[in-house]
Amino acid sequence: MKKLVIYRHAKSSWAEPFLEDHKRPLAERGLRDAPRMAQRLKRKNIKPDYILSSDAERAKTTALITAENMDYAQGDVNLTNKLYLASSNHILKTIRHIPDSKKTAFIFGHNPGLNDLIENLGGEIDNLPTCGQFGFIFETDSWEKIGPSNAKVWFFDFPKNQTGN
Repeated sequence: MKKLVIYRHAKSSWAEPFLEDHKRPLAERGLRDAPRMAQRLKRKNIKPDYILSSDAERAKTTALITAENMDYAQGDVNLTNKLYLASSNHILKTIRHIPDSKKTAFIFGHNPGLNDLIENLGGEIDNLPTCGQFGFIFETDSWEKIGPSNAKVWFFDFPKNQTGN
């Protein structure tokens, strides 16, 4: 069995409107929400043994804050440009390269690709909000074999969800 947490980056800052998109940092709200959402997962005993993130500043920072709050070594967070504004198909291809020794993976990225991935795997969602988390469980022992046919929705949580505490 494989478990995947699809995690959209926390709220980004638009304080510098001419800053290159890839370099946009987190807003104050994002810096507040990221540790809170990580702590929610920790309280539910949902912990990663693999973290993969877009290398865009806002996704990377969200992943590093999450790692820190979950006692996961920040140096073990895998950063890649392949997830920056990637399509659903490209994200899925990237996930399928996770080592099979890893059971629970967190992937940090961007919309619309993450929304599309959730829908393509059989989840129902209008919008994965910033710092939103959508979990799937796959009935397989190989990341290469994950897909809609063996996916089951595990959970959905986001910062304004009052029942997620």
